[in-house]
Amino acid sequence: MPALVLLGAQWGDEGKGKATDLLGGSVDYVVRYQGGNNAGHTVVVGDQKYALHLLPSGILSPGCTPVIGNGVVVDPSVLLSELSGLNERGVDTSKLLISGNAHIITPYNVTVDKVTERFLGKRKIGTTGRGIGPTYADKINRVGIRVQDLYDESILTQKVEAALDIKNQVLTKLYNRRAIAVDQVVSELLTYADKLAPYVADTVLVLNKALEDDKVVLFEGGQGTLLDIDHGTYPFVTSSNPTAGGACTGSGVGPTKISRVIGILKAYTTRVGAGPFPTELFDEDGAALRRIGGERGVTTGRDRRCGWFDAVIARYATRVNGLTDFFLTKLDVLTGWEQIPVCVAYEIDGKRVEELPYSQTDFHHAKPVYENLPGWSEDISQAKTFADLPKNAQAYVKALEEMSGAPISAIGVGPGRDETIEINSFL
Repeated sequence: MPALVLLGAQWGDEGKGKATDLLGGSVDYVVRYQGGNNAGHTVVVGDQKYALHLLPSGILSPGCTPVIGNGVVVDPSVLLSELSGLNERGVDTSKLLISGNAHIITPYNVTVDKVTERFLGKRKIGTTGRGIGPTYADKINRVGIRVQDLYDESILTQKVEAALDIKNQVLTKLYNRRAIAVDQVVSELLTYADKLAPYVADTVLVLNKALEDDKVVLFEGGQGTLLDIDHGTYPFVTSSNPTAGGACTGSGVGPTKISRVIGILKAYTTRVGAGPFPTELFDEDGAALRRIGGERGVTTGRDRRCGWFDAVIARYATRVNGLTDFFLTKLDVLTGWEQIPVCVAYEIDGKRVEELPYSQTDFHHAKPVYENLPGWSEDISQAKTFADLPKNAQAYVKALEEMSGAPISAIGVGPGRDETIEINSFL
């Protein structure tokens, strides 16, 4: 049976939670492999809506084992709060596994994130202020705190001391903030040890054994392709690799075991935070997309920037991820437009460009080249097959498929789990 990667093909918020939940009943393990509680998934099951920030969407599927991989950064207080909230709603969270090698978001990581972003002023990146970037920086600088460190107070203390030696200098002398006490941080982190202990495991071993036993493993990215630290619109990106390659490093499963890579693609385009966005709309159409699509960040609470579909970035996502197919979401939001513009290329310094420019300068100056496709007015939320869609909606989907470079296997026509048209089976 396959190992599948499911990831965002735009700037995030494409509907990965719904897609993962849809597959949850058919897979044995769902693995978050990067990011932290700066991501957010909304999953609607029946009349119940669940907002997940750190937990894999598979936690809502009975019989599925949700896994937080080594590539994720974990804020213990957020994780425990999220688990408590689900337990209160009757969701069984006992099968959750957390990699002992995942890094901990400490209180000082959150402090550094917030004061640094404020200090940047107009040059700010638009981070969530949740300590994700500083935690990944500590990981790369080899002064990070891992989940397993919670179970050795001596090692934990030494690592916190090493991290705060420099950070306190920066906080006090550069940002005019108070120094953070080592013993205070250690004491707080130790309070989480017993509560997390039942979940901590060697997830690399667990996942590889599962694949050897022909179990189905689904890898779930936290953000989108264009927010990847290496392949996104740097520096307006996240601090990890939500692209397909990150699934391997963030879980300890080798690339030869991945059989399918599914990109989640919204029928239009959104992004949260600062950075270039060629198709962004500042008019009534943009406001309508935001209102009808409910475009507000699950984790940040910020209004999402909205624009028309961008085929250039869709093609780019297909290439850098090796996408085998797409799940197109929120097609229903476009109902009611007489004409729907689609960005098929960019104009940069008077030249037509059909692929994403590698130069940051060029991308900042990119102007969308639009092709108008006929819209539809019929309600599509009850459609169960592709043939049930209006002809113009069918043509829109086919055009996006041709422009994006990979087949569309499923279409979301509403927020609910059952409001999906499946064209080709994922499993």
